[in-house]
Amino acid sequence: MESRLLKDFELHHKNPSLDALRRWRSAVALVKNRRRRFRMVADLDKRSEAEQIKHGIKEKIRIALYVQKAALQFIDAGNRVEYKLSSEARDAGFGIHPDEIASIVRGHDNKTLDDFGGVEAIVRKLSVSVDGGVSEESINIRQQIYGFNRYTEKPSRSFLMFVWDALQDLTLIILMVCAVVSIGIGIATEGWPKGTYDGVGIILSVFLVVVVTAVSDYKQSLQFRDLDKEKKKIFVQVTRDGKRQKISIYDIVVGDVVHLSTGDQVPADGLFLSGYFLLIDESSLSGESEPVNVDEGKPFLLSGTKVQDGQGKMLVTTVGMRTEWGKLMETLNEGGEDETPLQVKLNGVATIIGKIGLAFAILTFVVLTTRFLVEKALGGEFASWSSDDAMKLLDFFAIAVTIIVVAVPEGLPLAVTLSLAFAMKKLMNDKALVRHLSACETMGSASCICTDKTGTLTTNKMMVNKIWICENAMQIKGNESADELKTCTSEGVLNILLQAIFQNTSAEVVKGKDGKDTILGTPTESALLEFGCLLGDDFDAYAQRREYKILKVEPFNSVRKKMSVLVGLPAGGVRAFCKGASEIILKMCDKIIDCNGEVVDLPQDRANNVSDVINSFASEALRTLCLAFKDINEETNIPDCGYTLIALVGIKDPVRPGVKEAVQTCIAAGITVRMVTGDNINTARAIAKECGLLTQGGVAIEGPEFRDLSPDQMKHVIPKIQVMARSLPLDKHKLVTNLRNMFGEVVAVTGDGTNDAPALCEADIGLAMGIAGTEVAKENADVIIMDDNFTTIVNVVKWGRAVYINIQKFVQFQLTVNVVALVINFVSACITGSAPLTAVQLLWVNLIMDTLGALALATEPPNDGLLKRPPVARGANFITKPMWRNIIGQSIYQLIILAILNFDGMRLLGIHGSDATKVLKTLIFNSFVFCQVFNEINSRDIEKLNIFRGMFDSWIFLLIILATVAFQVLIVEFLGTFASTVPLNWKFWLLSVLIGAVSMPIAAILKCIPVERDTSKQQHHDGYEALPSGPELA
Repeated sequence: MESRLLKDFELHHKNPSLDALRRWRSAVALVKNRRRRFRMVADLDKRSEAEQIKHGIKEKIRIALYVQKAALQFIDAGNRVEYKLSSEARDAGFGIHPDEIASIVRGHDNKTLDDFGGVEAIVRKLSVSVDGGVSEESINIRQQIYGFNRYTEKPSRSFLMFVWDALQDLTLIILMVCAVVSIGIGIATEGWPKGTYDGVGIILSVFLVVVVTAVSDYKQSLQFRDLDKEKKKIFVQVTRDGKRQKISIYDIVVGDVVHLSTGDQVPADGLFLSGYFLLIDESSLSGESEPVNVDEGKPFLLSGTKVQDGQGKMLVTTVGMRTEWGKLMETLNEGGEDETPLQVKLNGVATIIGKIGLAFAILTFVVLTTRFLVEKALGGEFASWSSDDAMKLLDFFAIAVTIIVVAVPEGLPLAVTLSLAFAMKKLMNDKALVRHLSACETMGSASCICTDKTGTLTTNKMMVNKIWICENAMQIKGNESADELKTCTSEGVLNILLQAIFQNTSAEVVKGKDGKDTILGTPTESALLEFGCLLGDDFDAYAQRREYKILKVEPFNSVRKKMSVLVGLPAGGVRAFCKGASEIILKMCDKIIDCNGEVVDLPQDRANNVSDVINSFASEALRTLCLAFKDINEETNIPDCGYTLIALVGIKDPVRPGVKEAVQTCIAAGITVRMVTGDNINTARAIAKECGLLTQGGVAIEGPEFRDLSPDQMKHVIPKIQVMARSLPLDKHKLVTNLRNMFGEVVAVTGDGTNDAPALCEADIGLAMGIAGTEVAKENADVIIMDDNFTTIVNVVKWGRAVYINIQKFVQFQLTVNVVALVINFVSACITGSAPLTAVQLLWVNLIMDTLGALALATEPPNDGLLKRPPVARGANFITKPMWRNIIGQSIYQLIILAILNFDGMRLLGIHGSDATKVLKTLIFNSFVFCQVFNEINSRDIEKLNIFRGMFDSWIFLLIILATVAFQVLIVEFLGTFASTVPLNWKFWLLSVLIGAVSMPIAAILKCIPVERDTSKQQHHDGYEALPSGPELA
C-alpha cells in the first residue's frame, strides 16, 4: 500500500537522478510554506546555473592548458599587460606583481617564466628560501600584498530571515487576516478592549508559532554551519623558518614551500621545486581525465587538483580568489545538497495527509455554514444579518483554516532535517564527520561493513618487532636488541641494511616547531626508519644518506605493493633498492645473504624456507616486509628481478582496544563485518581471529583468487568471505558491487587511499579515515571517521538507526494528533454545529505536535537496544504495522473520551451555571492536550513496554514535556480571554491528567496485540537467523 501511494516519492539515497528529483517535487501538493518546507531541498534551477558557470570556467582552463598554448601565448604577446609593483611590495623585498605570477602559472606560460629566469628567479622574487620556507614574521605582509587563501562564501542567514520564512505560511497569513477582520468587527460590536480578544488571541498564537519555529530552524542552521566548517578543514605540510609543520590550507601564503604526497589536494597555485613521479589529476579543474606529469620541464601546479601518485615540494605563487579553483569554489554547493530519501518519503506522507485534511476542512466549513444558514432560515431570520452573524461565519472560516494548519503535517519532512542535524552534531563530537545528510540515514540500514585492517581494526602505531637477517630471526626490544643484532651481524651486511632503509624511504627526519628531530611519514615507513636510526646510532646515520644521489624513484602504492629506488653510490656505480610485500619481493630475488654474510644463490628449496619464515611472522599478526638490493653497471630503469634478499622485517600493529566488543556488537545487530586488506593472508587471519571477526566456517581469501572466480562461484563464496587479503582496490570495488547487486546488501566500506575512491563511491556509505585517509578518499566519502577507529563506525550505525526510529516515533505521534483533531472537529461540527477546539487552541495543539513534538522525539539519543535488532531492509515500509496499531488504538481511545465529554459531558460531570459550556470546552481542550502529552511519552518506544528507559537522560524531551504542561496551565488559568478558556477547579485538572494518563496502560495493552507477521523463519544469506523484533523484544 505504502509503495503504491508513495511511488512518486521514491528516491535513491546516493546520486539520485534528476528525473526522480523533479518527479517528487511536482507530486508535492498543498504546501503551506514553500520557503520553509523546501529550505533543505536542493534548488535544481540554481544548481543548473552553477553547473553552467562551472562548465564555462573548466572549458576556459581546458583551452588554456591543452589547446595550442603556444598559439595563445603568441596572440597574448601583443596584448601583454604591464604590471606595476606597489612600493609596499618593493619595500617588503618582493619583485613580482600578484596578478603577473598568477597569470604565468594559470596559463602554464613557460616562455614568460623562462624570461624571468625560471623557478629559481621566482623563488628570489618572492623572497623565500627553498630549504627554509617563509619566515613567520613575513606572513602578515604576504597576506596583505598577495592575498588570503580564502574563497568568497555566501553570508550566513540571520535569525530575522528565519522569522520571515516562518511568516510565509499561507494558513498563518489567512489566520492573521481573519484576526484583523475579527478585531475590526469586534470593536464595532463589542467595543474596546473586549472586541479585540479573539483576534488578538489568534495573532499571539501565530506569533508564538512563528517564534518557536524560527528558533528551531535557526539552531538547525547553526549546527549545519558548524558541520560545513568542519568539512572544509584540510591540512597540509609546509616548511616555515626551516621547520616542518602542519597548517590549514586557509593559512597558506604566497611563498610557502608545501610538501605534497599521493592523495593530497594541491592547496594553491604554484611551481614544482623538487620531487619524483609526481602525477597530477586535473579533472576537477579541466574535466580532462588523463593525469599530468609535473616536473622541472612542466612545473605548473593548480589549486584544487589532486596528487594521484608520487611526492614533491611546491612553491605557492597564487592564493584565494586569484586562482581558478577560487572561482569554482564560489559555485560549490550552489543550489544546496540533495534531499534524503526519508525527507522525500515524508513529503509524500505530508502531501497525502494534507489532501485528506483539506477535504475535512472544506467539509467542516460547509457543514458549519450550511447548518447555520438552515437554522437561520428555519427561524425566519434569513433576511436579517448582523455583525454577530458575520463573526460566526468568520469563526467557521478560521476553524476550517486552522484544521488545515493542524492537518497538513508540514513538520514531517522538517523533522528529518532536525533529527539529522542533531545526530550529525553529536557524531562530530564523537569523531565522525558526516559529509552527506543521507549517509547518516542510510547507515542505520547497513547490513555489511567492509573494513580496512590497518589503522581501523589496529592502532596504526607500528614498530619493528622481529627481523630475519643472515638466516637468523631475532626479537627487537629497544637498544639491547639493537646492540645484539650489531654484534652478530657483519659490518658489511649491517651497512647494506641501513642503506636499504635510509635510501629507499618516503619518510623523513625533520625538525619540528620545538626544534627536535621527528620522523614524518606513513606508520610503516616511520617504523622502519625508526628501526634504522636505532641501529645506526640515532639520526647520524640517516644524515649520511645525502652522500648518495637519488636517480629514480617508484613510490609505493596499493597496486604495486612495493617501493623501489635507484641511487648513485659515493664511490661510483649504481644500486637499486626495493622493499614491499614479502611474497612479491621474494619472487624478484635470485640471491640471498646467508648466515656467513655472503651473497649466495636462492634456489627453490631455500626460497621455500624464507616463505615459511614469512608465514611464521605473519601468523604472529606481524606485517611482513622484505628488503632487497641489486648492483647495476649504469643508470637504467629500475629492475624488476635479479635482486639479493637482505632481510625480512616483522612489524607489529596492535589491535585497537574495544574492537573485539565492537565486532560482536555488529554481529548482534545483524551486520556482517568483512576485513579487506592488502596484507599477507596469514597476518590478516591472525588479526581477524584476535578481533573475533573470523569465525568457524568463515572464508579467508586472497585478492588474486577472488578475482578469478566466476559469477556462479562468487554467489556461493561471497556470503562466507570474512577476510580478503592481498587485495587491490579493484577487488574491494568488485566485492562491494556484488554484495549490493547479488545480495541486496546495504554496504558500508572504509577506505584511506586514492585508489579506494571507486569503492567509496560505489558503496551505499563510503567511510574515509580522517588520520590515515588522503584528501581524495575524504572527498569521495560520505562519512569521515576522524579517529580511524572501528568503534566509531559502530557508533555511526547506532546514530543512523536512532534517526530512523526517532522519525518513526514522531510520525506515529503526529498522525495520532492529526486523526483525533480532524475527526473530533468534523463530527462535532456535523452534530452540534460548532467545533470543540477554537482556532487559538488548534494553533497551540499544532505547535505541540509539530515543532515541539519534533524537538522532543526526533532528537532522542540512541540506546544500546538499537543494536540488538536487525537492520531495516531495503524497500521496507516506513509506517510499520505496529505503528498503525498504536495510531489507530490511541485515536479510538481519545475519540471515545472526547466524544463522551463533548456530547454528554455536562450531565455526566454535573456542570451547571452560566459558563457551563465554556467550562466543558476548556475541559475537552485540556484533556485533549494531556492525551497528547502522555501519548508523546508512549511514542518513545513503538514496540517495547518500558517507555521510560533513558527518558531522564534526554533533557530536551523532559524540558519540552515540562514546558508544554507549564504553558497549558498558563493558557487555561491566565490567558482565557485570548484562548476562549476558563480556569478549572482541581478536580477537573485531575480528571484531565487522568484521562491523559490512561493512554499509557492502553499503549501497553496495544503493544501486546500481535500484528500480522511473516511466519516463515527468515534467514540471512550469510547463514544466521534473523534476530527477534517487535513484541519478541519487549
